[in-house]
Amino acid sequence: MKNRKYLLPVAATGILALALTACSSGGGGGGGTTGSDCSAYESYGKHDGKTVSVYSTIVNVEATNLETAWSTFEDCTGATIKYEGSKEFETQIGVRAKAGNAPDIAIFPQPGLMADQAKAGNLKPAPKAVSDLVDKNWSADWKKYGTVDGVFYTAPMLASVKGYVWYAPKTFKDKGWEVPKTWDEMLALSTKIADDGAMKPWCAGFESGEATGWPGTDWVEDVVLRSQGPEVYDQWVTHKIPFNDPKIVDALNKTGEILLNSKYVNGGFGDVRSILTTGFAQAGQPVLDGQCAMHHQAIFQASNWPEGTVVAPDGDVWAFIAPPIDASKGQAITGGGEMVGAYKDTPEVQALLAYLASADFANNRVKLGGVISANKGLDPNNGQSELDKQSIALLQDPKTVFRFDGSDLMPGAVGSNSFWKGIVAWINGTPAQQVADSIEGSWPKS
Repeated sequence: MKNRKYLLPVAATGILALALTACSSGGGGGGGTTGSDCSAYESYGKHDGKTVSVYSTIVNVEATNLETAWSTFEDCTGATIKYEGSKEFETQIGVRAKAGNAPDIAIFPQPGLMADQAKAGNLKPAPKAVSDLVDKNWSADWKKYGTVDGVFYTAPMLASVKGYVWYAPKTFKDKGWEVPKTWDEMLALSTKIADDGAMKPWCAGFESGEATGWPGTDWVEDVVLRSQGPEVYDQWVTHKIPFNDPKIVDALNKTGEILLNSKYVNGGFGDVRSILTTGFAQAGQPVLDGQCAMHHQAIFQASNWPEGTVVAPDGDVWAFIAPPIDASKGQAITGGGEMVGAYKDTPEVQALLAYLASADFANNRVKLGGVISANKGLDPNNGQSELDKQSIALLQDPKTVFRFDGSDLMPGAVGSNSFWKGIVAWINGTPAQQVADSIEGSWPKS
């Protein structure tokens, strides 16, 4: 592992303990508004004339909001943040690191990708100040996702909640259907809707170009966590049990009770196999059209509805978390998020790492809309929608068991390759055992 001399002089003396004069006239670092109130930024120090490069997958309006969220940091510290967002991040970050052209800071969308960079010796272990902030502001599960071989490298930043089931409240009310509280109740409701014949219980779409199949991995991950519990889930994603373990095959078969049931799917699109030709972003539309009752998709489905759709408990659409299969396992959710790591250990880089791990950053970014965070210092009222607030409350609830998206934790050869392809084969009729055997065979040999 890399030595830790980089902790000096900033982190070892305590980024958060530095006492510097306020910069109420503005630091002029990154073009933010002059006259900023810098009292909350004194602990990050002064870095006039310094530039920190940041690289991530975040683009378009989300990139603009990200830059806005750290603009006061630039004003008050004097540092300039040079941001680059790219949809090619996953393939280019390794190339750039190998070529000696890595950014100062990278925002990783998958812990597995981050771990590859850490194991290659490219990332710097996180400063103590950042580690302390993560201990304060996140659960131990989140810190674990930024830790490789016992060394903490990357702090969590933003988050998402997966496993939502979307529905039309008016349809449920008119039909007298209750939101199910258990998986068995959800299956019973599905059978009732199918028997009624007015619509299919479910609509689904797994088409996503070269990534076709990934929404199916979210389904399976939900079922593994809810049926087998977090311990088995952790064993599965780290390959401490094989992918074709009977528990995982059982989870595939349980998922198939919905997705492979021609009476249940695929409302508005066709038969079971139409799932593979239906784009994931359009797959929920039949909920609004009255052709299906429910659609399984993450929180970002809110942005997939047509413009003008009201997302609220009494709106056009709303969502409930996929209910527990085994109630003794407690409230369990899957999700995703970004992890922030550094390729350099300069004082200005360490200062920005600390800011991105702070509650101030989480609140500044979330109030701009479109994202949430699991940071415990985030005020849920800064969520810009009722769904955001509900999701933040779930993430902050100490009783909630949270697990990162399993395919994002697995090696790329599995999580973004054979697992996706296995879902395609499974929907096309290949038995669960055969699919699991094939994926297991693709797991890289240690």
